[in-house]
Amino acid sequence: MTLIPSISGIRGTIGGFCGKCLSPLDIVKFTSAYASILRNLNEKPKVILGRDGRITGEYVQSIIVNTLIMSGVDVLDCGYTTTPTIEVAIPHFEADGGIMISASHNPMDWNALKLFNEKGEFIDASVGKKINELVENESAFEYAEYKYFGKITQLPDILDLHIKQILALPYVSRNLEKIKNSNIKIAVDGINSTGGFAVPRLLEKMGVKKENIFMINCEITGSFAHIAEPLEENLNELGALVAKNNCELGIAVDPDVDRLALISENGKYFGEEYTLVACADFILQNKKGSTVSNLSSSRALRDLTHNYGCEYFSSAVGEVNVVEKMKKVNAVIGGEGNGGVILPELHYGRDALLGIALIISYLVESGKKMTELRESYPQYFMSKEKIDINKGIDFNSIKNEVKSHFNEGVFNEEDGLKIDFENSWIHLRTSNTEPIARIYTEAKTKEEADRIAQSTKKIIKEIIDKLENERK
Repeated sequence: MTLIPSISGIRGTIGGFCGKCLSPLDIVKFTSAYASILRNLNEKPKVILGRDGRITGEYVQSIIVNTLIMSGVDVLDCGYTTTPTIEVAIPHFEADGGIMISASHNPMDWNALKLFNEKGEFIDASVGKKINELVENESAFEYAEYKYFGKITQLPDILDLHIKQILALPYVSRNLEKIKNSNIKIAVDGINSTGGFAVPRLLEKMGVKKENIFMINCEITGSFAHIAEPLEENLNELGALVAKNNCELGIAVDPDVDRLALISENGKYFGEEYTLVACADFILQNKKGSTVSNLSSSRALRDLTHNYGCEYFSSAVGEVNVVEKMKKVNAVIGGEGNGGVILPELHYGRDALLGIALIISYLVESGKKMTELRESYPQYFMSKEKIDINKGIDFNSIKNEVKSHFNEGVFNEEDGLKIDFENSWIHLRTSNTEPIARIYTEAKTKEEADRIAQSTKKIIKEIIDKLENERK
């Protein structure tokens, strides 16, 4: 049983005790708190609501809808959709906010409320703090009299609105005729969620021939065919499909379609860290400017940006933190190394559909293959480990103990602890989405990245054992 309120949403497992999981009562509390904040800004607020394909989504949605209505909030219900589509729709329909019901890459027994402001961006830390304070003081919730209840309106399919805006981007629009006249073949893994219809529709609207789109796991069943996170070890079936049908590209998304992973024409994993790098390469060829990624992302984006004579900046992990830094430095593109691409010209949110459109446009415009793109970028290798952190263990104590084990490197404590060495780095931080600590490392070889990760993990385990013994 887990319940984690964070900048990534109100996320938890379904089933268990109130306050220990995403229970019906917890859903009511957080929705009521969000509604209270909106009503302080607008007497009759309007919220756009959508969900991914999770089995529990329908039930969570019914609780949210009725709570909002009884709070005096009008609801525009999009049904099945994607997170970036919700983000685009909020300002288009002049809504006061939005809720996406999705736990992203988490397993099927998880769900979450992703909360957005009137700009279609994640609520910031200050609003999140207010929501948590209201949840702790539930007697402050005020619900509307029946005659002032909100109304629910079923929105027409808003995916086409999102796609239309993507196709209007100059980097994409100028290549639509080339795509239509090409014979490009693409394989898609929809992870049995909304990417199963969103990605094929985008491809067809871009001009990819229907018979050249090869699909697996594109039925919305909510029962994910494999682990939902689009990592290399989870995409063997997609790689085989690419190779079997001589596709130029394989596409995998997470359940709410804000993360994009790619498969090269040889059926091999392109590398989720390099999704953003490839998209940035295409954008920087057309529009010079700064770039941003989080502290856990590859140095490859930094090196690429410097090669274009532009500035690179890093931020704390979390979409809202990346967006804040992008605005501050007026970045032309940014995102996260987990396959999240953010283009301010479209909207300030991670968008897998946008990433797909940029990659396909880059391929047809350059005439290059995915393997050629990958080989042209700085070569780095990452290792990603995690370790359970028991309640009562102070992460700052772990962090300070880890620091004492290293006599060199540049220390950055903006988000957990990052130690930069000349040819490698370590980033240790608690997760926004799971009750764990993450250990990310990067080096010039996979063997070195793995070695650093394992040695750091061993150090942390020893520190935790020591802290546990001190508690006894």
